[in-house]
Amino acid sequence: MAEKIEISDLLDPQLNDAQRQVIADGEAAGMVITEDAILDGARAATGLSDFGPEDFHERLQLLIDEWNGDMRAYAIKRMFLFGYAVRYASNRLLIQDYLKKHPEIHDEVIDRPIIVAGMPRSGTTHLLNLLGADTRLRSNPLWECYEPLPNPMEPPHEGDVDPRFARAAEKWEMQKAGSPISAAMHPMEPDHFHEDIELQGPDFASYNFEWIARAPKFRDHYHSHDQTPHYEYMKTVFKILQWRDVQAGLPRKRWVTKCPQHLEQLTVIKNVFPDATMAITYRDPVDVIQSAITMIAYGERMSYPEIDAAGLLEYWTDRVEKLLRACVRDRPIWSDAQSVDVPFETFMADDKAVVRAVREKAGLAEAEHANREVDAFIESHPRGKFGQLVYNLERDFGIAPAELRKRFDFYFEAYPFLRRPD
Repeated sequence: MAEKIEISDLLDPQLNDAQRQVIADGEAAGMVITEDAILDGARAATGLSDFGPEDFHERLQLLIDEWNGDMRAYAIKRMFLFGYAVRYASNRLLIQDYLKKHPEIHDEVIDRPIIVAGMPRSGTTHLLNLLGADTRLRSNPLWECYEPLPNPMEPPHEGDVDPRFARAAEKWEMQKAGSPISAAMHPMEPDHFHEDIELQGPDFASYNFEWIARAPKFRDHYHSHDQTPHYEYMKTVFKILQWRDVQAGLPRKRWVTKCPQHLEQLTVIKNVFPDATMAITYRDPVDVIQSAITMIAYGERMSYPEIDAAGLLEYWTDRVEKLLRACVRDRPIWSDAQSVDVPFETFMADDKAVVRAVREKAGLAEAEHANREVDAFIESHPRGKFGQLVYNLERDFGIAPAELRKRFDFYFEAYPFLRRPD
């Protein structure tokens, strides 16, 4: 049995002296984010200057305005966001430079990928990692999502370890040391397969920015614009990584990827990846919301002097509803021949059976070695490895689960196979 973890100070964080000192040091230094500083930081880090198509400036400036306009946030929060933006801008420079040097990359074909979509906290990460354990498939480990290409200016890391992996591993160790509960919420081991939406980050696109800072104006811009160009950008990064594999003497493999955002972009994905197999997870939205906002609230304890529980509940209830209404609207575009429904309870009851079902739908033959690889992953990553969080939606966020669930009647009516709690 996994250790039960209850956060007793979720809304009234009890910080230690070291944490308070970090906040104080940040406040003393101050921080205002500018586009020039971000782009100059990327240029200095890479020695490059060509960012490619200029349309990203509008999205980046929109983010900067929201980050600077969040007057509740400590300076350390803006420092974190600045670092995020510099990393994405650096990746953009490296990607643009690589494509100029190797234009043949555009000829690569992303053949019949397997794509997982579903609400956050609905089993998408676990399904991706189980499918990706099969070495016949290709996915993105977290370290590669964060930095798809090596920086030629960076010297090799000792022991022939890729510096990108070393950075991700160091960050994970720091996270576990400073916040063991975060590991129980969402493990971020460097070799875990991660959300492909990170690859839209260098285009300053995707709903991923909403997870690192509430950004209603950016969200509205995202919803009012066709996301096809950003999915094409992500596909191009897949092509880069696939081409690099071939140059390294590795075989081309079918991709398996995932992101909750895909749930509201099913039509775009069908246009960009028409031969994909889509696996869609389903779960009680209340379970999803309480898990997500508890995780975010805990993660904000060093970002704000007070946790805005009501704001988190409002923002993410609305966000999940938008995801689900788009899914209900667009789900029929994926025929039975190219899609698999994965209810959360079914997946938790027999995850290996679900993996077999997705493989079968994707036309991937059963193989004993692949099943052994999945078994090995399950054995090394037991459920609840870092503990199991106990949630209390009514105590922490002021609403009873049954009351919140009424907002999602449309979802349960659309998918009667999904068990609705009493």
